[in-house]
Amino acid sequence: MWERFSYYGMRALLIFYLTKHWLFDDGSAGVIYGAYTALVYITPVLGGYLADKYLGQRKAVLFGAILLTFGHFLMGFEGNGGQDAASLNIFWLALAFIIVGSGFLKANISVMVGQLYPRTDVRRDGAYTIFYMGINLGAALGAILCGYLGETYGWAYGFGAAGVGMLFGLIVFVIFKPLLLGRGEPSDPAKLAGSVMGIKLEWLLYAVGLIAVITCWWLVQNQAVVGTLLGVGGTILILYVLGEATFRFVHGSYAASPTLPLAIFGLGGLLAIVAFIGMFLGSISETGALNLTLAGFGVSLLVVIWQSIINRNQDRDRIFAAMFLILGSILFWALFEQAGSSLNLFTDRHVDRSMLGFEVKASMFQSINAIYIVLLAPLFAWLWTALGRRGLEPSTPAKFGLALMQLGAGFLVLVAGAATGNMTPVIFIFLIYLLHTTGELCLSPVGLSAMNRLAPAHMASLIMGTWFFASATGNFVAGLIAAATGSEAASGEGAGKQVVLDVYNQIGWVAIAVGVGVIVISPLIKKLMHLDTLKDDGLAGE
Repeated sequence: MWERFSYYGMRALLIFYLTKHWLFDDGSAGVIYGAYTALVYITPVLGGYLADKYLGQRKAVLFGAILLTFGHFLMGFEGNGGQDAASLNIFWLALAFIIVGSGFLKANISVMVGQLYPRTDVRRDGAYTIFYMGINLGAALGAILCGYLGETYGWAYGFGAAGVGMLFGLIVFVIFKPLLLGRGEPSDPAKLAGSVMGIKLEWLLYAVGLIAVITCWWLVQNQAVVGTLLGVGGTILILYVLGEATFRFVHGSYAASPTLPLAIFGLGGLLAIVAFIGMFLGSISETGALNLTLAGFGVSLLVVIWQSIINRNQDRDRIFAAMFLILGSILFWALFEQAGSSLNLFTDRHVDRSMLGFEVKASMFQSINAIYIVLLAPLFAWLWTALGRRGLEPSTPAKFGLALMQLGAGFLVLVAGAATGNMTPVIFIFLIYLLHTTGELCLSPVGLSAMNRLAPAHMASLIMGTWFFASATGNFVAGLIAAATGSEAASGEGAGKQVVLDVYNQIGWVAIAVGVGVIVISPLIKKLMHLDTLKDDGLAGE
């Protein structure tokens, strides 16, 4: 709860801090925001790996909480504002501590909840419900309190409140350690206590975390590198998963696979990787890189289709279905995450925020999504169960299509509301968040469940990691979309508002069109899932 309080409290203020204090233009601020949130979703790979292999979840969460607390307090150092280099370096360092701290904590805290209860314990679902509600309660309170303090009394007060919240959570975690009943401890304490080159292994692992902080300090300042890493890493990850499903699942190994299809498949992936690297180095234009990437993926995809027609394999088909859902989630998060950047700025500049005689601070509206989730999540859980009993529950792919349609409808509702006058009535902000939240509830928990069901046991972690990597990619793309709403080139306040609305209108219709398309082909994707032959012993985590 307190980690979410600090994270969402800081997130509510970040775009304003970038534009109003550090004086970045809207476009630059959007890209920085996207790179930051993308890195927050990438670092759990490191935190989760070190916890599973060496540290155990408890020590990893404790280390992450310390980094987060320090990072949030460091955010309170405002410096002189503007583009003062020394002060900006401290700001980048604060973001880096928060990124890596989130990586160590986010990856492991939910695992610890599950470790407290046996898989057959009837209290398990109730525990996760309390955990889920606590997360969203913390997110709502953080956005309201930190947002109000930061915009009313000064940035240091808002970020300081986030730091105090994280510090309180750290103290509670340490004091109530006995309630963990020994869960989340290192799998091999003797190895962790051993030495490497005369240094205790545990301290070396913490040093790795600090090296990650320095790396993220550099990366968050060089957003193009983050984009390239996501492009190259995503290409390798997707092609690796597809390669495993297409060749190893069917033939047992790459060595036993037919040489020509495997070589063509690899060539397609190589073309896509070369395109990303060439664009980063400036040797290939953006248009050329896009065409080369699509060509590379197209070649690899043709091989996958070719081999799928020749050979049948249900586990492979399920992986294909999972990859389809993962790719769809990238678009969803790219549009959904406008909330913290361009939508936050729009609320501040173009919305009549007067409510009950008071003008509500724009950052406080970031709490609406979390409040809606707390109110609507039980309703959706009941709805899916009730529809399922009657044989009317939409399939997982159909729910993804519905999620995208609601997401697009939210943007179009805001565009329509903005046409009612000079300042947009605040009710339309509540409506866009409502539609986006119902869309999220159709996709996020459903997607996590689908990854767990579709992944073979030996690939469960890889598929789940790919799901979160897609979230990171979506967050980075969200920053690029937010940059497109920047109104610096527009002439006058009204023109700036229209730039944002034009982008929202376009992405709204795109989301609806893609959503309709997903629903149309959902029977085919459902068929690939082979739910009728899915067995418990093939489920991840069982």
